[in-house]
Amino acid sequence: MELKGRVVKKLADDFWVHINNENIKCKPRGTLKGSGIYVGDIVDVSLQNNLYVIENLHKRTNLLIRPPIANLQQLIIVISSVPKPDYMIVDKLILFAYSHGITPIIVVNKQDLSESENEYINFAFFNFIKIIYVSAKTSKNIHQLKNVLSNKVSAFAGQSAVGKSALINMLLENEKAIEGELSVKINRGKNTTRHSEIYCHDNIMIADTSGFTSLDERLLPIAYFELPYYYPDYNKYKRECKYSSCVHFNEPYNDCKIKQLVNNNKLDKLRYERYKKIYKILEEKWVKTHG
Repeated sequence: MELKGRVVKKLADDFWVHINNENIKCKPRGTLKGSGIYVGDIVDVSLQNNLYVIENLHKRTNLLIRPPIANLQQLIIVISSVPKPDYMIVDKLILFAYSHGITPIIVVNKQDLSESENEYINFAFFNFIKIIYVSAKTSKNIHQLKNVLSNKVSAFAGQSAVGKSALINMLLENEKAIEGELSVKINRGKNTTRHSEIYCHDNIMIADTSGFTSLDERLLPIAYFELPYYYPDYNKYKRECKYSSCVHFNEPYNDCKIKQLVNNNKLDKLRYERYKKIYKILEEKWVKTHG
């Protein structure tokens, strides 16, 4: 009889598979050793001679190389008023998620602060994405976050000092002795560890994804002319542009609906300026790669 589970840890040739709320140490069948099994993979396991063996690897929905993890479902982008939000980081994280088939969710922490301290928070222009306002200090709306995380593999991302560790420890109820932050690092080059692990508590699964370097927009798996497709707030107006191939960059103002909406304050101007910066970087990458 085979049991279905998710790989939550890997050390050399040993794998731990989460089955029925228990992490079981397993070895891969010989034919699977060279195929590559990643943390996050869904596998079938059998018991043979008192040894659990991974028999089969299920088809993946996605596979990230940096960090090495499969089937990541949600990217929880944590932000707060202190430190002041870096919306370019938010834009890049959303773009990374969409380009890998991952659902981005914004969590605004530190709602225990005063209104004046929260003056920097403005997500009116992110109306296409789910936003949850919480406080790790007072547990405000933590139940909403738990509901979103239920039965999904999620990773946390965001600037330093926004409270990712506090939220994660609360969600895991300090079940694990966590060293440092279980988070997506945004400092390029400073964290090169390629280790992933999924921590499980009840029906919540949080991925520790050290070594996340794909916030460099040049590493995004998309071409510059594909960029508009990963902006839901732009894509819904695409049919109103004069040309179906409009990328909302070089086209004349009268031919581009997005430029008109930005000019009329229907779309956020600063988000559009950030879009143009990312577009230019991806275009330069394309030119260097394809000539």
